[in-house]
Amino acid sequence: MAGIQGTPGTPRVLRAMNDRAALDLLLEHGTLSRTRIGKLTGLSKPTASQLLARLEAAGLVRVTGTTEGRPGPSAQLYALEPGAGYAAGLDVNQHRIRAAVADITGAVTGEYELRTEGRTGDGVVRQVTDALDGAVKAAGLTRADVRRLVIGTPGAFDPATGRLRYASHLPGWHSPTLLEELAAVLPMPFEYENDVNLVAIAERALGAARGHEDFVLLWNEEGLGAALVLGGRLHRGFTGGAGEVGFLPVPGTPLVRQVTQANSGGFQELAGVQSVPRIARAVGIDTPEQPYVAVASGLLARAAETPEDGPYAELLDRYAERLATGLASLVAVLDPELVVLSGDVLVAGGEPLRARVQAELADLAASRPRLVLTAVPHEPVLRGALESALATTRDEVFDTSR
Repeated sequence: MAGIQGTPGTPRVLRAMNDRAALDLLLEHGTLSRTRIGKLTGLSKPTASQLLARLEAAGLVRVTGTTEGRPGPSAQLYALEPGAGYAAGLDVNQHRIRAAVADITGAVTGEYELRTEGRTGDGVVRQVTDALDGAVKAAGLTRADVRRLVIGTPGAFDPATGRLRYASHLPGWHSPTLLEELAAVLPMPFEYENDVNLVAIAERALGAARGHEDFVLLWNEEGLGAALVLGGRLHRGFTGGAGEVGFLPVPGTPLVRQVTQANSGGFQELAGVQSVPRIARAVGIDTPEQPYVAVASGLLARAAETPEDGPYAELLDRYAERLATGLASLVAVLDPELVVLSGDVLVAGGEPLRARVQAELADLAASRPRLVLTAVPHEPVLRGALESALATTRDEVFDTSR
């Protein structure tokens, strides 16, 4: 078990392992009786009783009621103590910072959104602390109550330099001392992660990728990105840039050179959000271009409602071909068992878009991964940040060997 201290096989370590097993069961099931915990862990009734008494005294579990509607005497029901630990997450883009705090069960207890349009990049540290403080206050807590924070941003922080790469559109986040400045003002440990990687964490914990060790998540909102999960682990690459598929050269568009300066690439030009209104106009649909995400999502949602014939069906056909063109390169290299489509633009196209991409990919790729739509459509970056922060927090809080 992660975090358990001591010599393997000693009573202290065995107790801690049993404690963690019981806590994980309560996390999964919500409430359980002593008898049920004993059966699921293989512990005797006396040992299960001692375990629950120990966890209750430690402030990790609580009695929430009794069983009803069954023959025989009522049994007490136990659940995790929600206040045993709190974690926070931030979802950052160039328009706003969304923050949330969750208790040890994963329930969100406070949320806050800070708009950042028109602000200079000089106040990034203040923006982070203001957003965090807003969520903490909404949860009725203080900063000191939060055990861990995970910050999700576009691009990735290069582990060698500590500087944010692949996100030139995020002002103020590229200072080489930013992480040190944040560490100086935040009272809790914090981590940073690419936003699309966090979506994959949420999808694997709560969504369509549960139980899958190898999958690709394709994300499309303001930019195209992918998360690569191989053998159950996120593949981040040497500079943290694995999955920056918007820069991928693909057939169908001119080569984009100096991609970091352009903040775009072949796949972004072919199938990014800005391509959808252009395709729509080409098939005879009168539409504005901007705001890109809202316009593209609206067009694809309309197309999903009328997918059988006419210009909207042609929009779906052409856009699906473009998506499959880039996906085919990923599939050829990675051969994943599953591809998850996520982000507002892809979600808007729904099943009609998914089915078309699946059919196109079958023609373009030698392997045939299954394509599915996301099962975490609501604030997936923020949910992934919370899941990541909670995983470490639970390892610390649930370790009773200390």
